[in-house]
Amino acid sequence: MVPEPIFNGPPWIVPRAVYVHVPFCAHRCGYCDFAIAVDRESEMAAYLDALEMEAGRLGGPFPVDTWYVGGGTPSLLPEPLLARLGGLLARWFPLAGGGEATLEANPESFGPQKARLLRGIGFNRVSIGIQSFSQGSLDALTRPHRADASAEAVEVARNAGLAVSADLIFGVPGQDLSGWEADIRRVASLGPSHVSAYGLTYEKGTPLERLARSGKVLPLSDDLEGAMYSLAMDLLPELGFCQYEISNYSRPGSESRHNAVYWANHAYFGIGMGAARYVGGERATNTRDLSDYIRKALAGEPLSRPGERLEGLEAARETLYLNLRRTRGADPLEFPDRTGVDLSRMVNGLGRVIDAGLLEVAPDGCLRLTRRGRLLADTVAGEVLARSGGPA
Repeated sequence: MVPEPIFNGPPWIVPRAVYVHVPFCAHRCGYCDFAIAVDRESEMAAYLDALEMEAGRLGGPFPVDTWYVGGGTPSLLPEPLLARLGGLLARWFPLAGGGEATLEANPESFGPQKARLLRGIGFNRVSIGIQSFSQGSLDALTRPHRADASAEAVEVARNAGLAVSADLIFGVPGQDLSGWEADIRRVASLGPSHVSAYGLTYEKGTPLERLARSGKVLPLSDDLEGAMYSLAMDLLPELGFCQYEISNYSRPGSESRHNAVYWANHAYFGIGMGAARYVGGERATNTRDLSDYIRKALAGEPLSRPGERLEGLEAARETLYLNLRRTRGADPLEFPDRTGVDLSRMVNGLGRVIDAGLLEVAPDGCLRLTRRGRLLADTVAGEVLARSGGPA
């Protein structure tokens, strides 16, 4: 029987989602700045011990609607530890009937046995890091899998009864528009229910960013990257996928319910090294050091610094910024219920981006990015966080 929650409240206060970070990777890709641990497989069992301790200290169990296990490379865990992880989630975060349970996987560490195991322990969705079907693009990203492994991984997941979300990256050095189109058409032909299409970012301190700074790697022009994003916005809907967020497309009814929690600015649990959480109106992030995380969790010590709590207009701006990632934008009924601030007030101060055709008020009253605004979303975000709700 699913236990009753020990506290009640709206979804932006009481979490109905849990994120679990599994940091282990066999290799660090050149563009990656995530909290990962490379060649530390010998510490996997101790890490599961630490996760158990952190989860138990929360005071649950807490019933939730979504699980999301990200990384790192969660599919790198051997089957006994994957089974243990599933047991941990079922114990401390029992999944409501009809819930969504996702695990991230890379093609080189995901096969039929793991797929069947995942289905058996309660997972119903897998997010596969394909990134590209071009070996040249995979090499530029220093991805460890071969180009033909991705189609095999998708087939394995579907044969096990798992819904598939496929990740692609555009803007890769050396990539051209026709190569990007080929990636989109290839992924659609495999029949996933969801596609994420991300523009490559050169995060400070990553190997790829250092190569670009030294001139050894040439980033694509802004115009070409914009054309690639526009192509995704046009072609994926033609192939049966609806764009529902800046970078995400799905078959009807297959949107990521877990990620929708973030874009609605609702609460969520987060456990594991480097995991972020938003509980009771406070945000905090765990230590990003593996040894530090394991030691502190097993000793019952705090895993993060004191959290951050936004109030009033600042909190409303954060919610608007996140809502605008959704293609439907911020809803005039939902927004004041969530923030206590009327959406019409938030339009004040945004005249510049509205006049520039980057934001619009739709006929249903939703405030949303225009198509051009999606191409310049970072510009709009800066205006929203600095000016929305201020003087007109």
